[in-house]
Amino acid sequence: MAKKEHVSETQATQLLKANKVAFTEHPYEYLEHGGAMHSAEVLGLDPFTVVKTLVMQDQDAKPLLVLMHGNRKVSTKNLARQIGAKSVEPCAPEVANRHSGYLVGGTSPFGTRRTMPVYIEETILALSRIAINGGRRGFLVQIDPQVCVQLLGAKPVQCALAE
Repeated sequence: MAKKEHVSETQATQLLKANKVAFTEHPYEYLEHGGAMHSAEVLGLDPFTVVKTLVMQDQDAKPLLVLMHGNRKVSTKNLARQIGAKSVEPCAPEVANRHSGYLVGGTSPFGTRRTMPVYIEETILALSRIAINGGRRGFLVQIDPQVCVQLLGAKPVQCALAE
């Protein structure tokens, strides 16, 4: 288990505190391109319960967030069909950084620079707790997944593919 250390506030933790959301902090050693699988491994979590925040865009370059299990990929075709878009693709890292206000690898769905529609893989909502980025690289927070619906208006979708 990682040693308990206080992590300075981020936009995400400020938003969670302002909305009286119970969360636990889980800092870890960030690894470039390690992703959710790395954080799950070092924190001893099931990668299925570690949720990655992906900044994507539709055919008109309108940004959106997708919350996906750490050990799954997004079927952009299925996602586009479910949200009524012609196509959906991941944003380039620098574009994602601009939209979210976070660095790729440290993107939280909470406290983003721009308000974007949020889509959450439906099976995430069935979990009792999830670990999701807390607003910086190497920092996850554990919360009830329903918070994503309550605070972000996240809409459930079915677009997960096995990695």
